Amino acid sequence: MITWFRNFTRTWFAKILFVLLVLSFAIWGIEDTVRGFGRETAVVSMEGGDIEVPEAQNAARRELQRVQSQLGTAFEADEPLRRAIAMQAVEQLIAERAQRAEAARLGLSTPDTAVQAYVFAIPNFQMAGQFDRLALDQFLRQSNMTEAQFLQLVRDDLRRMQLSGAVRAGAPAPDRLARAMVRYEQERRIAQVVELPLLDAPEPEPPTDAALARFHANNPERFSAPALRVATLAVLTGETLADQIEVSDADLAAAYEARRAQFETPERRDLQQVLLQTEDAARQITAAWRANPDFAAIEQAAQAAGGAALALGNVPRADLPLDALAQAAFSAQPGSVTDPVQSPFGWHVMRVAGVTPGTTAPLAEVGDRLRQEIALERAGDLAFERANRVEDALAGGASLEAAAQEFGLTVARVTLDAEGRDAEGLPAVLPVPVAARAEALRAIFASEQGRAPRLQEFRETEGFLGIELLEVRPPALRPLEQVEADVRLAWTTDARRRAQEERAAALLAAVRGGQTLEAAAAAAGLNSFRMGPFGRQPEAGAPGLTVPRELLPILFNIPVNEPTMAPTSAGFAVAQLLEVVSADPAADAEALANARRTAQQQMADDLDAAYVAALRNRANPRISPALLQQVVP
Repeated sequence: MITWFRNFTRTWFAKILFVLLVLSFAIWGIEDTVRGFGRETAVVSMEGGDIEVPEAQNAARRELQRVQSQLGTAFEADEPLRRAIAMQAVEQLIAERAQRAEAARLGLSTPDTAVQAYVFAIPNFQMAGQFDRLALDQFLRQSNMTEAQFLQLVRDDLRRMQLSGAVRAGAPAPDRLARAMVRYEQERRIAQVVELPLLDAPEPEPPTDAALARFHANNPERFSAPALRVATLAVLTGETLADQIEVSDADLAAAYEARRAQFETPERRDLQQVLLQTEDAARQITAAWRANPDFAAIEQAAQAAGGAALALGNVPRADLPLDALAQAAFSAQPGSVTDPVQSPFGWHVMRVAGVTPGTTAPLAEVGDRLRQEIALERAGDLAFERANRVEDALAGGASLEAAAQEFGLTVARVTLDAEGRDAEGLPAVLPVPVAARAEALRAIFASEQGRAPRLQEFRETEGFLGIELLEVRPPALRPLEQVEADVRLAWTTDARRRAQEERAAALLAAVRGGQTLEAAAAAAGLNSFRMGPFGRQPEAGAPGLTVPRELLPILFNIPVNEPTMAPTSAGFAVAQLLEVVSADPAADAEALANARRTAQQQMADDLDAAYVAALRNRANPRISPALLQQVVP
């Protein structure tokens, strides 16, 4: 048999078989590489360098954080807005990459000294007028960037500023345009005005029952209950399962040892620092400081030597940016001055003005809190396991309520409108975390009746939500008996509005018939007032009478002596334009200069935007829709 195998291996058939086996094992061993061949990895492919997914994701997260910081903590970005933010971040990266490529093509460069000077001049990185390295480190941690990445961003920005400055310099504002802007902005007008507030309208006759019923029926949108949805909710979070988790004393002790750093308050030192550019100056300061610990005198000596002195405050070791600085500061004795330490920013000398020893909270003190944390962590893992089992039960045909009860989910049936109010107009109680309330409302009103329920993971917090939409109730007109007081008030208000509108229309007709508004108002027993000169914008806090804001745009678009009327927040107003007071740009040199600067700024912005758009088109960016979905924060 062995001889037969040996003879067989010498045949061409066996050799071909061995080659195929080798190839199959080779391809199997590099399966991931073969499968990934030709697969896209760049969100954007363009001239000047592709934009990979991680870079775009970081940019989208930073943009979302910027939007959230501007709009406040109550702001919640929904899915369409998150996609828009991701697209905006990608477009910013495309513009930056296109400008970087153009700067490289033109041979623009930014020396290290210019980058350093720019960073040192950033106000957020300064303390008492001096550069503060700790502030820069804190910014880098918050932005999830390395120092090298930040410096590269600064370098790229400086290059773009060179490009942008060259383009914007060619945008002078014509003097004729500036003069026209001043004339437009400073033009004033004078008008005769009559105001007819609803409160001054004559008291209407009380409505009959038939009139009230007819008004109620003809205005269903004003007296109807909002659209309501009835749904079963099932909520699964770590908090709902934490009570089912047992944490033994042994587990508690092991967790305490593993997390001891969490319960330790590190040693802090009150540090004073002098930063100088030469070693000789630093050693002279060291000797003087050791002889005289007066910090005020050292500040003066440091400034005379071309350096700066700064009190760093009571800081832990982790807040010092360089290991050499931390080692020197935290190995020195209290009250002593360190030897000079060199860093990229110069030579540092520090004095330890005081020491706050570190402390460790004992297990007996933090045991209850730690036990709860462990239970919540394990409950979070259990929640994912339970979620999978609930999904299997739902896929097997179980109702949401039955599956939730079987696996310990919180179940509730709710009836609410899109604003989260129940049928009585009170805030509906939802069994979800507070941070997920708005998300749950959106999910309820995005659900479809009759669709099989599934669990979905919360975006704003940890946990799962299942929704089964049971009923959709359209808006329904409330019975007159329930809303009679509201209907009566609305009817009276409408009657007052009609009366004042008729009086305003009569005044308008009289002026168009040849009377002045002042005469027509006097004949009708109404007061009229000469107002102005006034400008195009409401003048808050202006002394005397002010023109209703609803009239302003109309009065600046009609000829002299023309009458007009407009509804206002209080009722109605009628006006007649009496005079146009033109402005003389030459009489206000400051306003003319401001207008010229504004026009130049706007023209420069337009030129800059057109230039960036042209660079973008030349770079020919190609965005991958599939990978763009991974960028959404």
